[in-house]
Amino acid sequence: MPSYLTPGVYVEEIPAQSKPIEGVATAVAAFVGLAPGGPVNTPVQVSNWAQFTRVFGDVDNPDNGPFMEGAFLAHSVYGYFHNGGGLCWVVRVGSEDGGPAAVAALPPAGAAAADGVEALRAIAQRGVTGPVTVELSEEPPPEKGDGDAKKDGGPTYRIVITAGSEREEFDGLTLKKGRTNLATKVNAASKLIKLEETGAALPEAQRVPATGTYELAAPAIAADELSADDFEGDVGRRRGMGALAAVDEITMVCMPDVMTLRNGDDAMVRDLQGKMIAHCENAKDRMAILDAPPDLAASEVLDWRMDTAGYDSKFAAMYYPWLEVMDPITKRPILVPPSGHMAGVWARTDGTRGVHKAPANEVVLGANGLGYQVTHEEQGNLNRNGVNCIRAFRGRGIRVWGARTMSSDPEWRYLNVRRLFNFISESIIEGTQWAVFEPNDERLWIALRVSTSNFLTRVWRDGALFGATPSEAFFVRCDAETNPPDLVEAGQVTIQVGIAPVKPAEFVVFQISQFQPGADAA
Repeated sequence: MPSYLTPGVYVEEIPAQSKPIEGVATAVAAFVGLAPGGPVNTPVQVSNWAQFTRVFGDVDNPDNGPFMEGAFLAHSVYGYFHNGGGLCWVVRVGSEDGGPAAVAALPPAGAAAADGVEALRAIAQRGVTGPVTVELSEEPPPEKGDGDAKKDGGPTYRIVITAGSEREEFDGLTLKKGRTNLATKVNAASKLIKLEETGAALPEAQRVPATGTYELAAPAIAADELSADDFEGDVGRRRGMGALAAVDEITMVCMPDVMTLRNGDDAMVRDLQGKMIAHCENAKDRMAILDAPPDLAASEVLDWRMDTAGYDSKFAAMYYPWLEVMDPITKRPILVPPSGHMAGVWARTDGTRGVHKAPANEVVLGANGLGYQVTHEEQGNLNRNGVNCIRAFRGRGIRVWGARTMSSDPEWRYLNVRRLFNFISESIIEGTQWAVFEPNDERLWIALRVSTSNFLTRVWRDGALFGATPSEAFFVRCDAETNPPDLVEAGQVTIQVGIAPVKPAEFVVFQISQFQPGADAA
């Protein structure tokens, strides 16, 4: 309490009794897969397609952008942004030893640079992570009268190497053999890179490297060089999918390149999808979007889902069939997993209607066709067993026609109900952090009760809760009954919250009958 000794006017700032709870983001996707460039095993925040292309593009083949043969990551991220997705996190998968080292080609000066010829090649040292740049510049010629310069002759170079906060500089480098040779001096002293004289067999005029700034990038890693462990990664070492555990804002997890490990045996696919589900179950704030195997008919997918995979989780959703898109590399149609496009549809629905709206009966943008045309009868069995179908309707385009989780518990059957609970839970957790270590008395109970009630009232007004009044839509209890003396002594505060979520109108039934004219229609 302040003490007042000198006469005067004083102003005290009194904190409000109710501290508002803000809703958390509900549409932040995470992608784990293969890319031709970019950081390996490092979660990168991406907000648009241009940024993804710049970070994960193919350095050796710039025309391909981030696309690479045999990989689906770029197609999925493109489908995500194309369908309305915003912020996302991308993890480029690498091998356990970190994958191939980042490299950069230093072309020869002059016209030979356009022929794909290398004068030198810069290679990152093992253990060097993050972006590495090499800046090569020609030093100004020495002043006249410098005897040593006249004796040596030829230009001298300066090279600056940066890797994060580390920086190395080397001056007075030449192309002549000896201690001042550019490659010799850098290889002897640099802890960041090494230089290979790949142009040693070239004519002397083409061995002179072009000055400029070069950024090192790891070459593309083929799918057959990776294992399931590389995709799973490790939480402690922040590798693969394990690196996502440290990113709290993620709400959707996609791993489209899991299908590249199939090779006729889907044991690894089922193992990785099971680990995706376990990741989301443990986090309790995100959903796994799973892809059904390709080249399967509807009855085969049902058998695979029920008898082979047997998934049962309220934190996972599966979609079938695959989508047909245009491949920028081959300029021909290909089939890609639907998970990235579905994440974009989720994000679009959240933005236009809210997380309580089932992400179904929505057009899939960017899809030119389907890998399999599911009929009305075939979808019945798939839908009942938690496989969400994507169907083509005449004159209405390709639409998502299912919004169920893979849970056998009827309470968590609908995808929007699970995601609504995730949203409310995370919002309350983040919005009530101020209460930790506060005095555990009636004033704290009232503040928590008021804050939570105000937040849920806003959720009800948005149409996410069922009921004509707030009292019908939810209840919040935090008083002496929920906090008896033994719990207070244990340092606990218990707030009981109950909500009535809206369920989707999955089956719209019109009951039509005949009646005689003049008879009572009732």
